Amino acid sequence: MNNFPNKLFVIFCVVLFISCSSSDEIVIDQSVQTIINNKPIEKKILQLINEYRSENGFSTLNVLNAIKTQTHKHTNYMVDKNAISHDFFYERKEFLVHNVDAIEVGENVAYGYTSAESVVKAWLTSDKHKENIEGDYNYFEVSAAVSSDGKWYFTNIFIKK
Repeated sequence: MNNFPNKLFVIFCVVLFISCSSSDEIVIDQSVQTIINNKPIEKKILQLINEYRSENGFSTLNVLNAIKTQTHKHTNYMVDKNAISHDFFYERKEFLVHNVDAIEVGENVAYGYTSAESVVKAWLTSDKHKENIEGDYNYFEVSAAVSSDGKWYFTNIFIKK
């Protein structure tokens, strides 16, 4: 019997366990099997959105790792393209519908902001973005990345299951 796949899995788990500190949250991108670390700015954005929702009578949202695979991929796409977009939103939506049984999906994108507070404030002053933040969702995730010229890009996806 070939035990190579089992050995490979054990090695992967050991490396994962050894390489991650207990304070980092990680997500495994199922499409490419890479680890995505949550940056402090991302954690702060999620916190600020939940604080806003709570203060305004909306339920708080939970993080769902499968969403992170999509926010991460799209944010990197925008960085590579050096442009903000909702390109391929339908593909991200379909991934979430088929893989986590999402029944509603919303997306906010942004670029150029340098803090969690500034990007969340910008989304809240835009009717459509605010509508997503206040929407009837129960899960969310966000990714932020910096381009080579120092410009931040953000993708925030909300889903209802």
